[in-house]
Amino acid sequence: MKEDNELPTPAYAKKGDAGVDLYSAGSHALGPGEYKLIHTGIRLAIPLGYEAQVRPRSGMAANHGISIVNTPGTIDAGYRGPIMVALINHSKKNYDIKRGDRIAQMIFKKVEYAEFEEVDDLDVDTERGEGGYGHTGK
Repeated sequence: MKEDNELPTPAYAKKGDAGVDLYSAGSHALGPGEYKLIHTGIRLAIPLGYEAQVRPRSGMAANHGISIVNTPGTIDAGYRGPIMVALINHSKKNYDIKRGDRIAQMIFKKVEYAEFEEVDDLDVDTERGEGGYGHTGK
């Protein structure tokens, strides 16, 4: 559902694209190291068994140091509120976001649901075993 009819409807730019662009519903200044929730002007009804993932735009990241705080951001099937993007400026320069700018991309993914079972012991007889972060070296 579009809350702002003047903004483009998310669409795939080219055949074969994985994501659709999300647009800023307002203008914002994003200072160095600053992050803000940016409204996109849309709401979604995602089918049960799917999620939407909000991801950074590669050009904004590579050219301006702009990313998303919680990348990828997950939008659950049951959520019906406004879609917002938590942008962060990793650069040392101010970044201006204008109303209608493409600020992120959204990808839809099928969700697998796990069933959990409480046990007293885990099978740790694997090649990796309990090795955690950095245990295999550089």
